[in-house]
Amino acid sequence: MSLAALAGFMVGALAVLFYRNQIEAPSRTQPAGDADTGSLPQGVASVLAVLPSSAVVLDAEDRVLRASSAARAFGLVKGDRLMAAELLALARQVRRDGEIRETEIDVAGHKFGQEITNFAVRVAPLGSHGQVLVLAEDQTERRRVEAVRRDFVANVSHELKTPVGALSLLAETIQDAADDPEAVTRFAGRMQHEAARLTYLVQDLITLSRIQGAEPIPTPGQVDIDQAVHDAIDHCNTRAGAKDITLVAGGAEGLRVWGDDELLVTALRNLIDNAVAYSPEHTRVVVSVRPAGDSVEISVSDQGIGIPEESLERIFERFFRVDAARSRATGGTGLGLAIVKHVAMAHAGEVSVWSKEGSGSTFTLRLPAFGGTAIAVPSTSPLEAAR
Repeated sequence: MSLAALAGFMVGALAVLFYRNQIEAPSRTQPAGDADTGSLPQGVASVLAVLPSSAVVLDAEDRVLRASSAARAFGLVKGDRLMAAELLALARQVRRDGEIRETEIDVAGHKFGQEITNFAVRVAPLGSHGQVLVLAEDQTERRRVEAVRRDFVANVSHELKTPVGALSLLAETIQDAADDPEAVTRFAGRMQHEAARLTYLVQDLITLSRIQGAEPIPTPGQVDIDQAVHDAIDHCNTRAGAKDITLVAGGAEGLRVWGDDELLVTALRNLIDNAVAYSPEHTRVVVSVRPAGDSVEISVSDQGIGIPEESLERIFERFFRVDAARSRATGGTGLGLAIVKHVAMAHAGEVSVWSKEGSGSTFTLRLPAFGGTAIAVPSTSPLEAAR
């Protein structure tokens, strides 16, 4: 329910309670009480107690008659005083003219790690004795999600614009060079490259959309890590071979996790592709597997250029690139590591990175082991073929 609808319902309900109380007991004098249990219409306190949002009732002298636990937790109320000056001024205006007012305010955050809390506020008169009802809905998280969504749309639009524009330009060039077979062949090859890049981007967007909704994995099952690593390496062999990069698999065998084999292969493929893209020719990329208590750790190490320390915290953000020009030259979409992070989260795991400029990087995917304990089981492993 929206804030406006909820506030309208609450204002109406509280007003009915107030006037019914006045009609049923017109001569009754209400007890003074303390600041939190003062003079309120019958039933109002019970209604306020179940509100998830911050709710405050002020008397004619701006003292707090009742405040929900949320209002106190956010620091809007201390003792019998409303602490937000902007809200207090708004309450006084409503008391003077009897008109309902709405606004948004920012207050100092009271949650750990949150500097500012944004509230959607609705203030309404309550009865005829100067009482005012203040409803404040925390919309900080919604604002953050909206900002992320806007950035995502802007980034996607920008990323799509490059290959689409290139394809359009190349098509015009081919048309103009129709009498030059060599030029047509060359530009057609560029068109295939841009089309492939566009395909990868769309595929990554679909994958990210699938796993980012925090929906449970539809058909989880027992995943053989040996097979997943083999499949991921097999997918990356062509690109690695073009740079004479050797893909090496090692570590414990026979380990299993609970999850979706397709998603895990996608995550590993992205880590290996990333390692190959940022490694110089004639080097190695090593995929190692080991048990770690109740988890399985899969590490992908390269001998590449490394990542600057200031970029490590952002490396898993969508479309974040340490070197945008180099990333586009390698054909990356900027979504690979974001996909890895969300695959790990979908499996109740995590991904971490160690890197030093000039010394390469190691990405480690840590996943809960199938059965609760990571035990290496001797088996005929597909990794033997990979070795």
